[in-house]
Amino acid sequence: MTRRSLLSMFPLMLLTATRAGAQRTATVYKDPTCGCCTKWVDLLRTNGFAVTIRNIAELDRSHYAVPAALRSCHTAIIDGHIVEGHVPIADVERMLKQGTAVAGLAVPGMPIGSPGMEVPGTAPQPFNVLAFDKSGTSRIFATYGRG
Repeated sequence: MTRRSLLSMFPLMLLTATRAGAQRTATVYKDPTCGCCTKWVDLLRTNGFAVTIRNIAELDRSHYAVPAALRSCHTAIIDGHIVEGHVPIADVERMLKQGTAVAGLAVPGMPIGSPGMEVPGTAPQPFNVLAFDKSGTSRIFATYGRG
């Protein structure tokens, strides 16, 4: 390989490396005073997500097709998927790998011990992560804290 051919390949190699390391993006809609939501955002960032926060006092979740029974304190849009509440980041990652099989994930309410809802000295509550489709049908995606 000549020096000239190697130099001509450099821009292509740089572009490929940049795309391979592309950061995943998330937009999180949350109340500006909610500390637990901020903790969950910090977990996203720690796990390599570029996060944009939209502080709003009241979120119209009907725009994002979050079933009423699955609502929680914040909504995130991650790569076209909906993530409602304190969903473990590992489950977000697993959902993203599944493509369009799942419209979104939710942890209804705010269970103690879910990511961002840890309370020192308080035992975690068991909770389910629920997957839902665009029609609102849900199923258990993961279970935490049940023996």
